[in-house]
Amino acid sequence: MEQFQVKQRTLIVRMPKELDHHMAEQIRRRADRMIAAENVSRVEFDFRDTDFMDSSGIGVIMGRYQNVRLLGGGVAATHVNDRIYRVLHLAGLTRLIEVKREKMWNRDNE
Repeated sequence: MEQFQVKQRTLIVRMPKELDHHMAEQIRRRADRMIAAENVSRVEFDFRDTDFMDSSGIGVIMGRYQNVRLLGGGVAATHVNDRIYRVLHLAGLTRLIEVKREKMWNRDNE
């Protein structure tokens, strides 16, 4: 799967292994272009490969949430492991976006 893919007005963004400031800025720019160009109303952030996310990742999600919400759309985070869920929860995002947790996560990896 490519990192960015549009399916039926949903932009699916496959998040990188480490989501830091540098990667967040790249994702933000490309996602915003695709939201505008492809008439996207929903953004799904796929965290299946992500082990680390700092506050810049929260900014990417919040910014896209605000953009698509104005269009009547929404945001989801999928394949979220325990570590990423904690970051999303502490930032208050679990109250704003749909979060689908990864069912099988080995806590020994933490």
